[in-house]
Amino acid sequence: MRIGVIADTHLSERVQKLPDALVEGLQGVELIIHAGDWISPHVIGLVEQIAPCESVIGNNDGPDIRKRYELKKLLTYGGFRIGLIHGDGFRKTTEERAREAFEDEQPDIIIFGHSHIPFDQTIHGIRMFNPGSPTDKRRQPLYSYGILRLGESIHAEHFFYDNKS
Repeated sequence: MRIGVIADTHLSERVQKLPDALVEGLQGVELIIHAGDWISPHVIGLVEQIAPCESVIGNNDGPDIRKRYELKKLLTYGGFRIGLIHGDGFRKTTEERAREAFEDEQPDIIIFGHSHIPFDQTIHGIRMFNPGSPTDKRRQPLYSYGILRLGESIHAEHFFYDNKS
């Protein structure tokens, strides 16, 4: 199974399309996982034109998005348990907050966002994956997203681009 992973789109209702590099890179995925901070519910429709979407809310999402999604989710795809959370909060790092949110569930991988920093590391036996942001790179050199391939194991990879149009 091939899954697109994005977070922190931070797009307003004025935006009419997703970046071309992102749309092209997500072609053929069976599912998209979004780790929150959509900003505008209209963006959900843009993502769902590519593939069905699983998501959680981020700290910048308003009431329309909060009605649709939860703070965290535990998903099962391809026999793997996938924790999904935005990762915002106080104290500790974003990665620590995301990992601690799933201490009892012990998923195979935790997908999180919030920091806009691409991250892929195994901590205490759990793969931690942040796709970065496809539209708001902040202090990062490039925009980014991720692709998960679920087979006999989980293969996660970041993809980068420099033009968000």
